[in-house]
Amino acid sequence: MRAWQVIDFGTNPILSRIEPPTPAKGELVLRVEAVGLNFADMLAIQGKYQVRQALPFVPGMELAGVVETLGPGTTGPSPGTAVLATCPAGALAERICLPANRVSPLPPGMSFTEAAGFPIAYGTSHLALTHKARLQPGETLLVTGAAGGVGLTAVEIGKRLGARVIASARGDARLAVARDAGADVLIDSDTPDLKERLKAEGGLDVVYDVVGGPAFDAALRACKPDGRLLAIGFASGEVPQIPANILLVKNLTVSGFWYGGYETHAPDLVAASMAQLLRWRAEGLLRPHVSHVLPFEAFPEGLALLRDRKATGKVVIRVGQAP
Repeated sequence: MRAWQVIDFGTNPILSRIEPPTPAKGELVLRVEAVGLNFADMLAIQGKYQVRQALPFVPGMELAGVVETLGPGTTGPSPGTAVLATCPAGALAERICLPANRVSPLPPGMSFTEAAGFPIAYGTSHLALTHKARLQPGETLLVTGAAGGVGLTAVEIGKRLGARVIASARGDARLAVARDAGADVLIDSDTPDLKERLKAEGGLDVVYDVVGGPAFDAALRACKPDGRLLAIGFASGEVPQIPANILLVKNLTVSGFWYGGYETHAPDLVAASMAQLLRWRAEGLLRPHVSHVLPFEAFPEGLALLRDRKATGKVVIRVGQAP
């Protein structure tokens, strides 16, 4: 079968032919239809992600496809079932073998393209905002990088949870995407004094930060007493250094959030969260945004869209032919 492979960290993936997988007990094989790309894929290819894969490896951390084969004695969705899934790596191939408990059947009307970019972004935002930040109706939520794949879902879920959402992104076009997702206040991330602009909005109860760097520092200083800050990622390339005296004086809480860690140590929590998200999607309460759909051979171009911040919402790679 065809698969993209990383032969050495920091080098470009190559399109290869490898042997298809065979499922063991508790596993199933999916025919991959579409793959969602994430900033984490770039880090994994560079060898800079939290978990290093053994070389060579197939990149890709989320996908949608069809169950083809169940391993011996495996209980799971029957062959022919359309599902979505996450994985540590391996999605960018025509077939993938996964534990049966890693997949979720698609709700009616959800396409493979939409489903492929659904689990990581929505799962991250839902668990971070509900489990970690315990966002409450009427609170003010700031989302940085609000037009990106993860940030946009935080805007949408924040509104679903009853918050007043401030979206920060670069440029009018990206802010318009955040507005369409439900943001109440739009702030260009290049605003000269972001801290004062945020204070002028009344301060922040919860910060959902995917950017790091100066944006995190401005948000920290604009928090209300008892504010909660979530460190989701560092798209700016700059990891914030947090002054503990500000945390003390304002009784602030800073929490890191890594979805992959929860998949490992709290799988039941992740499963309950995903079930809720798919119910919301089935009820029409979520509107996933995919800005680019590219063919399998164009995976490197998809990575470039993320690297150059030319995408809004998700970039999806088509592997099969189904919509």
